Amino acid sequence: MTADAPTSRGLDVRGLTVRIADRTVLDDVTFAVPPGRRVGVIGASGSGKSMTALALMGLEPAGAAVTGSIRLDGRELVGLSDRERARTRGAAIGMVFQEPGTALDPIRRVGKQIAEPLRLHRGLDRRAAAEAAVGLARDVGLPDPELLLRQYPHQLSGGQRQRVCIAMAVAGEPDLLVADEPTTALDVTTQARILDLFESLTASRGAGMLFVTHDLAVLSRIADTAVVLEAGRVVEQGRVADLLAAPRHPATAALVDAARATARRTP
Repeated sequence: MTADAPTSRGLDVRGLTVRIADRTVLDDVTFAVPPGRRVGVIGASGSGKSMTALALMGLEPAGAAVTGSIRLDGRELVGLSDRERARTRGAAIGMVFQEPGTALDPIRRVGKQIAEPLRLHRGLDRRAAAEAAVGLARDVGLPDPELLLRQYPHQLSGGQRQRVCIAMAVAGEPDLLVADEPTTALDVTTQARILDLFESLTASRGAGMLFVTHDLAVLSRIADTAVVLEAGRVVEQGRVADLLAAPRHPATAALVDAARATARRTP
């Protein structure tokens, strides 16, 4: 993957810049996610990685000025109206957020929340959407889905809530799945299971994936290539194995050192 190779399929981001008031949050960010590939965006806190995910979704803060190009399967997303961007969410791009507890509606049953994007993006009627929601729950490994989908989010474990969010993100059969720190709040065992789930879902559906994280060890588990951000700029990108073996930028080296230190502390 190179920054200069355009692609008519998949995600192609070029010169993405986000300014809020007089502050530049993202500056000339360029990368690509080919169909079926898993690409990571990594950086320390404040590097701009979550803003990158939000900009792709058209969910940047009110008043933010977005310039550059975001093309998905050849269609330009920058400059679309709010209504047009809303139509791409779920249908063309699905997103999994860091904290499932805030992503889910606490007063609606889980099954209805999974069924909603099935009705909205795939045009299923209420009964068909309910049946398809059960199938999606099985796909993401939720136990006893007929019972679980009648429950409310607070009745589920953290890992189960995250699986519900993943089911919602893939319900519209998007071409691109964006995951913003989706395993940070989970224990190590649940984290590994969620990463396995992302791998199997993207492989079976042929969707591209952009995985946002601050953890290089997690990234090396889920992605082949990565984009390293610092202060809103791309400072390095390439194969994850190469970044681990011979980081060229100090920001990448710091992430590698942190990953190695964590590995030494892990029993």
